[in-house]
Amino acid sequence: MDGFIESLPVENIPLLGELWIYQVFAIIFTSLVLAYIGKLVLDRLERRSVRSANMWDDALVIAARKPLWVCIWSMGLLWAGQITAAQTDEEMVAVLELGQHILLVVLLAWFLLRMMMQIELRLVDSRYREKPIDETTVSAIGKLLRISIVITCGLVILQSLGYSVSGVLAFGGIGGLAVGFAAKDLLANFFGGLMIYMDRPFSVGEWIRSPEKDIEGTVEHIGWRLTRIRSFDKRPIYVPNALFNNIVIQNPSRMTHRRIFEHIGIRYDDVARLEPILQAVRKMVKEHDEIDQDQTQMIYFDRCAPSSVDFFIYCFTVTTVWAEYHRIKEDVLLKVLAIVAEHDAEIAFPTSTLHVPEGLAVRAGETSPLERQAAAKGPVA
Repeated sequence: MDGFIESLPVENIPLLGELWIYQVFAIIFTSLVLAYIGKLVLDRLERRSVRSANMWDDALVIAARKPLWVCIWSMGLLWAGQITAAQTDEEMVAVLELGQHILLVVLLAWFLLRMMMQIELRLVDSRYREKPIDETTVSAIGKLLRISIVITCGLVILQSLGYSVSGVLAFGGIGGLAVGFAAKDLLANFFGGLMIYMDRPFSVGEWIRSPEKDIEGTVEHIGWRLTRIRSFDKRPIYVPNALFNNIVIQNPSRMTHRRIFEHIGIRYDDVARLEPILQAVRKMVKEHDEIDQDQTQMIYFDRCAPSSVDFFIYCFTVTTVWAEYHRIKEDVLLKVLAIVAEHDAEIAFPTSTLHVPEGLAVRAGETSPLERQAAAKGPVA
């Protein structure tokens, strides 16, 4: 090669010395062209993938768009930087090569994280699945996979920088013990969240309440440390996950039916009409379209109260929707009141009866002691 350069005319030697400039320009121009072509290809693939019901193709295209664009430009610039550094500093070339390797690992991890995020959105979307997967389960698996990708990416980068991965893992084990003692509450919340994901006593969007604590509302988010619950007055409640290990949680969202349990009292004067009233109420409940006929139904005379004779209605609605339940309950109670009225009976209200002994009487013209006392005081001014 040296003999070839020496045989060239002297005026051509500067052109060979400036060849790296043209190489850098060509690399940058090629990167520009490749980025433009990649955009066109991804746009076309995305239009096709959106029309299909398959969730994997459009998730792959959307996830790859930004990492691919960054990869083309960063690799082109780093390659051009290596050519430039070769003319000035040889050590800089090695640094750029290492940066190129690390950047590839980071871009791959970025692509996988974006891919997982897109898949999570589609697994809970009814447009992509006939039976969407539970949002809580998808979120838990997604978080574990994202943590795994980030840890793996970090270990690969440390290995590329010349650190011993086995030493890092050993140090992490010792450090983990120290952190465990120092942050036991944090770890308790972490494992509490893990138990929620595994046992699934409730999911995002469900209504829960605790009879032991003043906690009731709709679950909005289940994190690794806190669970956010929106109360019915729209205030957020942040509950540490460790608390769920020690309290009883009710999940009304998973009820199969709603119960109607009401007492109706009629007057003691209408006791003779009680039996036909009960028969008519039983028939009404039996024929009601929105009362579940496969569940327990009881309409019985229950007790003799101080001012009424009471019977109770016990049945279950078909729906569990709160507003619909109250509409059905209202309809049942109005029909019961109509049945009572049809049998010429009345709903009882609190009354008191005063029994006066037969021998007690007030003679005409005789005043009581209170009246005599008032008369002694004279007229009031």
